[in-house]
Amino acid sequence: MPQQTTASALSDLAFDKLNLHPQVKQGVADAGFKHCTPIQALTLPVALEGKDVAGQAQTGTGKTAAFLLALFQRLLEAGVKTEYKNPSALILAPTRELAIQIHKDAELLGKHCGLRIALAYGGVDYDKQRKTLQDGVDVLIGTPGRLIDYFKQKVFNLDHIQVMVLDEADRMFDLGFIKDIRYLLRRLPPRDERQCLMFSATLSHRVLELAYEHMNEPELLKVEQDQVTADNVHQSVYYPANEAKLPLLVALLSKLEEGRIMVFANTRAATDKVNRTLNANGLHSAALSGRVPQKKRQTLLKRFHDGEIPILVATDVAARGLHIPDVTHVFNFDIPQDAPDYVHRIGRTARLGARGEAISFACENYAFHLPEIEEYIGYPIPVEQEEISPLPDITIPPPPPRRDRFKSGGRGRGKGNSSGKPRRRRRRSKSGAKPGN
Repeated sequence: MPQQTTASALSDLAFDKLNLHPQVKQGVADAGFKHCTPIQALTLPVALEGKDVAGQAQTGTGKTAAFLLALFQRLLEAGVKTEYKNPSALILAPTRELAIQIHKDAELLGKHCGLRIALAYGGVDYDKQRKTLQDGVDVLIGTPGRLIDYFKQKVFNLDHIQVMVLDEADRMFDLGFIKDIRYLLRRLPPRDERQCLMFSATLSHRVLELAYEHMNEPELLKVEQDQVTADNVHQSVYYPANEAKLPLLVALLSKLEEGRIMVFANTRAATDKVNRTLNANGLHSAALSGRVPQKKRQTLLKRFHDGEIPILVATDVAARGLHIPDVTHVFNFDIPQDAPDYVHRIGRTARLGARGEAISFACENYAFHLPEIEEYIGYPIPVEQEEISPLPDITIPPPPPRRDRFKSGGRGRGKGNSSGKPRRRRRRSKSGAKPGN
């Protein structure tokens, strides 16, 4: 949970002026929060009255704390009976990493509330997560696929949900979760019997349509910004040739004396290549993509968070929802193909009023996405005038050898039998009988 210490990122509304339950106040104090961020100041007074809210603000502005505090307040005021097995609140997140981050924040802010908070997401601990839900849960946080899986198995029901939260709702659409969301929303109690909170960095027309369909006269609350991106991110763009991108990246990273750096690429293959190259040239980094197993992802994020790994090379799996403090630089090794992804990527730095730098490489393959991004953010990104010449000679290691797909004894297509000879497919007659039968 971020420490809200930068005055310019805060409002005049102090948390102790809100009519928060004493146990919720204690969690706020533990987190070190004194004044609300603008989105918190805008949405909390409304949400604490029990009204439905659709909140929009830039990434890194405290939306998670806003819906968690409102959720805890509602459950404590209702007097949730912890002997019940089924959840009273449900929080949907589009990615595993975001679900884990929400759970971490919920454990901190809800430490004194006496509520059972559980996490369900794909990739790990299927039986362990199932057992946790069977033992009973008050606040259930998770991704749509795993939650629906357990729901259909009747591990829990949604009959007693008092608060429903959709976090990063627009990303849910982008990832194709809309049918899953509608499936869950239609199985909740009636709209006038529960509260629904929706928060996102962008609220498109399709998201608002979902809100008005499944929420109870929601109040649309936006933190007005002169521009889509944060003012305190210094942005620049280079125009390198494809073969110059890796030497340029190594040169720029080598000039940075310290900092916590994120490098984004568009594909897993590019992420792996960048990571191998950085390590081969004396720059300690780690790669994070959808190919990395979930447990290893969590370990890498923790090590990056703790400062053990100074550079994290990632696909857009790390572009949203993760709070990693003190990220000083974001490099777009590849220009993102969707304009909102650019905003979310550079939003990993300059969080809660800090300053940061975002450097993008508009190469031959992706430069044509730049005009769309500049139209989306409302201004041109300055072209970096500094010349890095000559570019360093660097080592670009080859990819690791692929596992032999044709080992003897395999059962898959194209694999040999125990003698090492390829298998022959036995042909059937038109009647379906095997030859010789």
